[in-house]
Amino acid sequence: MAERKETSVYSIAAHRGFADALVAGLVPRYNEGALGLANLTLLLPSARAGRTVSEAFIRHAGEQGRKGLLMPRMAMVGDLDLEETLGALLDPLGSSDIPPAVEPTRRWLELARILAVELEAEEGETPSRAATLRMARELASTIDRLLVEQIEPQDLLSERVLTLVGDLSEHWKESTRVFARVLVRWRSWLDERGLVDAAERRNRLFERAARQWRTNPPDMPIVAAGVTSAAPALAKLLRVIADLPQGAVILPDLDLAMSDDAWNELGRAGAPAPDDQEVFAKSDAVTHPQYHLKLLLNRMSVNRAEVQPWHRRGLSASAPQRSRAVSALFLPPQASKAWIDMPSEERRFSDLRLLQSATIEEEAQSIALLVREALEEPEKRVAVITPDRGLARRVSQHLQRWNIAADDTAGRPLDLTPAGRLFLLLAEIASEGPLPIPLVAALGHPLVHRGEPRRAWLASLRAFERRLRGPRPSPGLAPLGTLAKQTEEDEWWAEVEPILAPLTAFADREDIALADALSLLAEAAEALAGDAVWSAEDGRALSAFIEDLRNHAGETQTSLAPPDLTAALRDAMAQIAVRPPYGGHPRVAIYGLLESRMTRADLVICGGLNEGTWPGIPGPDPILAPALLRALGVPANDFRIGLAAHDLAGALGAPEVIVSRALRDADGPTIPSRFLSRIEALLGEKSVSEHRELTVPRWVQQLDRDPPRAQTYARPQPDPAPELRKVDIRVTALDRLLGDPYQFYAQSILDLRVLDPLDGDVTQDPAWQGTLAHDMIEEWHRVRQNDPSISIEAVAREVLARKDAHPLLRGLWLPRLLEGLKWVEETVNAQTGREVLGVELKGAMQVDGVKVYGRADRIDSLEDGSLAIIDYKTGKPPSKAEVAAGYRLQLGILGLILANGSFELENGDLLSGKPSSFEFWSLRKANGEFGELFKPYKDGPKQGGLLPEDFIPHHEAKLFEAIRDYIKGRKPFTAKLNPDYPGYADFDQLMRLEEWQIALADEDDAA
Repeated sequence: MAERKETSVYSIAAHRGFADALVAGLVPRYNEGALGLANLTLLLPSARAGRTVSEAFIRHAGEQGRKGLLMPRMAMVGDLDLEETLGALLDPLGSSDIPPAVEPTRRWLELARILAVELEAEEGETPSRAATLRMARELASTIDRLLVEQIEPQDLLSERVLTLVGDLSEHWKESTRVFARVLVRWRSWLDERGLVDAAERRNRLFERAARQWRTNPPDMPIVAAGVTSAAPALAKLLRVIADLPQGAVILPDLDLAMSDDAWNELGRAGAPAPDDQEVFAKSDAVTHPQYHLKLLLNRMSVNRAEVQPWHRRGLSASAPQRSRAVSALFLPPQASKAWIDMPSEERRFSDLRLLQSATIEEEAQSIALLVREALEEPEKRVAVITPDRGLARRVSQHLQRWNIAADDTAGRPLDLTPAGRLFLLLAEIASEGPLPIPLVAALGHPLVHRGEPRRAWLASLRAFERRLRGPRPSPGLAPLGTLAKQTEEDEWWAEVEPILAPLTAFADREDIALADALSLLAEAAEALAGDAVWSAEDGRALSAFIEDLRNHAGETQTSLAPPDLTAALRDAMAQIAVRPPYGGHPRVAIYGLLESRMTRADLVICGGLNEGTWPGIPGPDPILAPALLRALGVPANDFRIGLAAHDLAGALGAPEVIVSRALRDADGPTIPSRFLSRIEALLGEKSVSEHRELTVPRWVQQLDRDPPRAQTYARPQPDPAPELRKVDIRVTALDRLLGDPYQFYAQSILDLRVLDPLDGDVTQDPAWQGTLAHDMIEEWHRVRQNDPSISIEAVAREVLARKDAHPLLRGLWLPRLLEGLKWVEETVNAQTGREVLGVELKGAMQVDGVKVYGRADRIDSLEDGSLAIIDYKTGKPPSKAEVAAGYRLQLGILGLILANGSFELENGDLLSGKPSSFEFWSLRKANGEFGELFKPYKDGPKQGGLLPEDFIPHHEAKLFEAIRDYIKGRKPFTAKLNPDYPGYADFDQLMRLEEWQIALADEDDAA
């Protein structure tokens, strides 16, 4: 066979559209003979690229009017980051001369085991198992980076590396030592079992293929297309392919128009230098979109001048001026000075629009509208490209309003899918016990009891949830069973408890076998959801994940502490992308950056052009210091910025491009991407305004809004009919009725109640604290009638135990409460001449046909025969000024009931009489001591407030005013009638407070 006279390396310019231009050139060149294209072997970077090229072949055949087409053989180089394996061409069956690769999951778990041992030896203690597993994954990534660059463990002991280690900070030294020891033990483990790392095996397969093809060139043509990885072993293979008699290497968007000075400004890019052994110099422009291509050419030993332009155009090609503009856009810093004198035709971006939205939600709506508009043109294809998966999901959801199915081809992490969420909720129950929030979320998950039985299931769950609201109950299932019995949901709980019991048993164990935990979690998920948990694409991915991890966890005997289970599973599931099935709209695609490579559409929308999103923020390698990696010859993480820039450069080659960003995302204000800033700088201030997309943002503002301005919502003033006003008045509601009548209207007339939160924080719930304290004091008073010596602390602990209160509550809040309770005990025991007549006494009276009722915390008989009413407070008692203003009327109304009505004693007798003393007993800490006795009227000449003789008449006047105006009258229940009333805010949302409060304040200011 004749020897090659030149190296066949080509570049497809950005404006031509890689996949379509590739096919347009391959078909006439290789479509000869009986088999035609079937003789051709295409070497592609990934399975995704294979799908893209296959679609391009189909489009080309349709354009040519061909009814059938024999496709070329496609071999995949594979992507380690995507866990894609090599195609059969490079990794044929029976290649026993190269050891098999260790399974990724087995490798991860074994590295975690080795890492735990080394960390304990280095630091004397081991981090949590979840943290160790996370570190093991990062360590595996670092090992792969070294292997891809063909760096051996002994290279860590080179003089250059050892010199650098001495200058590193202490934590980098420690990390390097641990890494080196783990790497040695890991290599030993592999050698014992005859295995190699996947990256090492890829290198050997590439080297073998290069050796075989160099020695015995294949008879069939081989073309490597779109492969941009600069891994040394792959670069050598590409060089061999380029030198084959029927071989070629086709690169995407290598800038052949860039001047030599600009090309040299990118840096050495792996080219050897006699005075510097570093592969990547500090001055290298690793963030430039052409840098990784220059590195590839250098490792292929190919000069840029040898690369030939690919002259075929794709179906969605744009004008050649677009490639010149893209080249000018990404010129390195010194070369960018040429912008000043650059002709307008070389910096022109025709059919480029700049879209700027206020929020990420508006950005998604705008992109969806642009897609919808573009689809009105027959055969026009649209691609949305964004690295922001949240934005991609929003766009997909907005398109559904027009029945346009455009799923995000980058997929969703398994932990965010329905099946993954259910599995993690059950894992959380296993890790922390049946806490209210994950328990209710798991039992009410959309996959649980799907179909007709779900209605009854949810009805039982809602009844149980209503009773569960409030403070967290004691750990375990027994308290929950008690709550289910109280709600008469025994049968439902009898079905739930056997499912949860095996999971909650984990909480009492120090360690659990990961394989056993996965089995029990899978059984619980299936018991709750049946086949629904496994039937969809996310369920199938979850099933494969569980099976793979369970098998390898059993082999490695991996165990976890229960609290680590959820975090470890969530981290592992986040690495798995669940991609949607086929069947979406044929002319719309939503891509991530990886998926967008080699694709082309008539309209390309690049979304999320904010710094930190596109490009992302490259974090440092957590294992090895950046200087150490550079000395070893490993590209820094900034290298990925250049890849993101190259992805954008390819997208900008489309015939019509829209570049989009939002001023704010979910985390706050955003910074424009450096790429977007360069586009605006290249266009110039005048041209930028011409490229702004202004129409679509206006559409978005009107899309879900009624154009006429809505009428201003007035302050609510409900005026119910007289028969609806005839309600009883509770003593605690009178000041609410006078201060904020709407609150009384909502609670007493509409009969609305505020639901307690699930797993409520009692430290932030004064009402619950007060109720519990009252129960303790009431119980103590009753018990001491038969046992005067019993302490209030003993009674308080017994009451708290009966409440099934969570241990955390007992440990944090009870000690403080006990100090206040002890003050009550000491004060009661120290008082002489008075007798406790009753506690928590219910009383009522009739006033003008209206029942006024309430409960007195305590009523005492004084030495002179009069009565004293005591009200306990766990917080600050009402001030004298608040009582005088009518904001705190409870104690005075209880006095009126005692004088004009009666209270029922424990033995059934009725108690009434003249009250002469009104007292607030506060259990809070004031002036450095717990406990305070306070009277809500003047008891000294220099004090403010009501006089003692005016206390009852004042409350009587307020009561008659309320009955006259609201219960018997027609005065409206005006919202926030008295702005100074320090009352409740339970129904502020119902009254739509924020809609009218500002307007009301403006009116007051104007007056």
